[in-house]
Amino acid sequence: MIELPKLQKGDNVAILSPASGLAGSFPWVLDQGLERLHNIFGLNPVEFPTTRMTNATPEQRAADLTKAFGDQSIKAIITTLGGHDQIKVLKHIDTKVIVDNPKPFFGYSDNTNFMQLLWKLGIPSYYGGAIMTQFAMQQHMDELTVAFLHHAFFDTETYELPAAKAFTEIDLDWVDKSNLDQPRTTETNEGWHWDGTNNGEGLLWGGCVETMVAQLASNVFLPDEASLKDIVLFLETAEGIPEHWITEYVLIALGERGILKNVQAVLVGRPKTWALDKPLGALARQAYKTAQRDIVIQTVREYNPTAPIIQNIDFGHTDPQIVIPMGKRAYIDSNEQTIRMSY
Repeated sequence: MIELPKLQKGDNVAILSPASGLAGSFPWVLDQGLERLHNIFGLNPVEFPTTRMTNATPEQRAADLTKAFGDQSIKAIITTLGGHDQIKVLKHIDTKVIVDNPKPFFGYSDNTNFMQLLWKLGIPSYYGGAIMTQFAMQQHMDELTVAFLHHAFFDTETYELPAAKAFTEIDLDWVDKSNLDQPRTTETNEGWHWDGTNNGEGLLWGGCVETMVAQLASNVFLPDEASLKDIVLFLETAEGIPEHWITEYVLIALGERGILKNVQAVLVGRPKTWALDKPLGALARQAYKTAQRDIVIQTVREYNPTAPIIQNIDFGHTDPQIVIPMGKRAYIDSNEQTIRMSY
């Protein structure tokens, strides 16, 4: 993996929607996120033609990605949101432009697709930090989210991950503009769940479980097994609250490809267990978390009996959100039960 330059205050950053057109449907949410990007981090957002386009084609979204990488005035790319069909975009991207002009890319969920392409090109990226979710968080941004976005933007050191004292996953509907000023419901975080006693060190690789289904099925843009030896695998599930067999099958696929047996550690983000279309009660939400935790341990252990498995970490579709530096190094110490990542 190459080393990417860090940002400076006043830099221009591209704001793109390569996975979803919801920025055009909820511009007030996007605007709040852009204002915070400028006011809190001192970065200048630059929108492209498809940023607020609700029905941009894969070709149009790919053209904006290629243009943003080729533009020398743009120092990083931040996505507005995830989506569901970004895998269709990848074949239209001019990868030579990206290789010749590498720069930090921020996104998660369906943006896993493009991040897999970046990995194959030897370019690290940052899993997290969408404008319409983390930056536009209702009422104010979370302090932990701000801290790790700052690390990803500006810092080069290695940082230890904390476990948030509280978290939120109960969404407020974007349709009601007044919700932008309302506080989100928070609850006590139960902390990490640690399984295993080995230490581990390796490059971070992974993404969203649901997106990995399409990646594994198509097998077009996934890295080969040799490049995934001795990685630290990270995975998390999205707001669709998928059935547990989907997580199990993704892990089985990674196991049968020979990847799981060589991983140095497995990191799992806190699963989202509530959505506007799936408002689960407290007991159902806890049952979902427990069942996912069990299936991850059971499946990984079939292929790797010793790698540490740490779950309920603050990354993915709940908040606060720690940005994961995919393609950078992670260090797991089971004796001290610490996780450190290089930014």
